Amino acid sequence: MEPRLGAAIQDAQRGAVAVLIHNAHGPFDGLPRTAGWGYPEPYTRDLLISSLGILASGNAELLASLKRVMATLARNQSRRGHIPSLVHDPEDRGASDTTPLFLLVAGILRNVLGRPRYLEGPVRRAARWMEYQAADDRVMVSQQPTSDWRDEQWVLGHGLFVNTLVYAYLKCLGQSERAEALQGALNGPADGVDRNHPVEGLAVRGRPTYAMWSYKVLGDPRCDVLGNSLAILTGLAPPSRATRMVAWIEDECDALRSRGELALDLPPCLFPFIQPTDEDWRPRYAQYNLPGRYHNGGVWPFVCGFYVAALVAAGRPRLARRKLEALTDLVRPAREVRVAYGFNEWFQAQDGAPSGQDWQTWSASMYLYAAACVERGRALYF
Repeated sequence: MEPRLGAAIQDAQRGAVAVLIHNAHGPFDGLPRTAGWGYPEPYTRDLLISSLGILASGNAELLASLKRVMATLARNQSRRGHIPSLVHDPEDRGASDTTPLFLLVAGILRNVLGRPRYLEGPVRRAARWMEYQAADDRVMVSQQPTSDWRDEQWVLGHGLFVNTLVYAYLKCLGQSERAEALQGALNGPADGVDRNHPVEGLAVRGRPTYAMWSYKVLGDPRCDVLGNSLAILTGLAPPSRATRMVAWIEDECDALRSRGELALDLPPCLFPFIQPTDEDWRPRYAQYNLPGRYHNGGVWPFVCGFYVAALVAAGRPRLARRKLEALTDLVRPAREVRVAYGFNEWFQAQDGAPSGQDWQTWSASMYLYAAACVERGRALYF
């Protein structure tokens, strides 16, 4: 019997569905909005990530909206298979995560809808595009800086987040041989983290979590919570490693709190924060990406939703429920609009202040997904 969620969580679930229904029809060809007021555009990555909560909700209106997003993306796919950054604009290109997200959601929908040939032509073209994103013509894909969801942060070469998406869609689409090859490559040592190993990978010596990115002799061993959560959810990280990853993240977050760098009982999206004295500090960070803010360690509810689900997958149900309760508190505050649930975009790590757009689609959706995983005791769709 599935454990029943508390009244506060159930109330927040209803609030999240209301946000998604409100955002389901925007000013661009009637496609969903990315946020209730601040982002009217249909950003591809946001809406595809939101598919997890939409499917978990079981809401027919939201499912129809998701299928329309997928059909529109298929029509706006480039000739070579790339998926645009805006659902309605085939010329807005360059994202490294939109195409693997499209493939992953298509694979999930094939299973959910019982349609094994769903979007077969667009899926085939997108998969071919992704094969050519491997700089060494092997299996790990590479990317340009600021081309994934972190538009104000440099991720060079082989990024963890994008490669976990690739691993997920390969498994979902039944490409087991390529998935196993990618798993082996990602579990190799990360260049720049341990230069004694020439093999490019994302493993970090002496630490269970994966590096954020690596390329040749360069790398960043910081903890990308979204990428590491996906590594656990998808099974890329073996169960024993997943257990150690969770323990390490929790210990490091406790250390951040003891130093006054984290005010919330939820992890920042990245840590340790990039400091102005670090060699990888970029001048733009002083304006957009200060330590503990935005992509440089801000607390993002959608990322926390993935983390809660990863805790379920790692066999930590009590911790997952505790973090879900913390997430329930986090999604209440709004920055500009007087609403019962703000589902804000991101929060400052040091004081927990909401700092993004209210009624963010992926914040509401990933709350629903996290709650469903906790309630059902398993990581859905992976």
